[in-house]
Amino acid sequence: MLRPHPAVLRRLVDEYEALSAAVAASEPADVSARVRDLAYTLCVSTGTRDVERALDVAHRWLATAPAPARGSTPPTVTGQRMPTPEPA
Repeated sequence: MLRPHPAVLRRLVDEYEALSAAVAASEPADVSARVRDLAYTLCVSTGTRDVERALDVAHRWLATAPAPARGSTPPTVTGQRMPTPEPA
């Protein structure tokens, strides 16, 4: 299985955790929609079906990821929803 770039995965996890805390406090529709999109992307990125499991896998992968090279530019996250894979 392919793994996402650690910098991309870190941004997904950080944004999901920050927004899910905001949703817990109050649930504006635009924030909760973004949380759902991030949960979906985390699940797809980690090959899981549950966001809690996805976060667990992501944290384990990030803990073992090599340190970024000095001066390297991490890939960007566009915020666009990934296409749903077609059945085989």
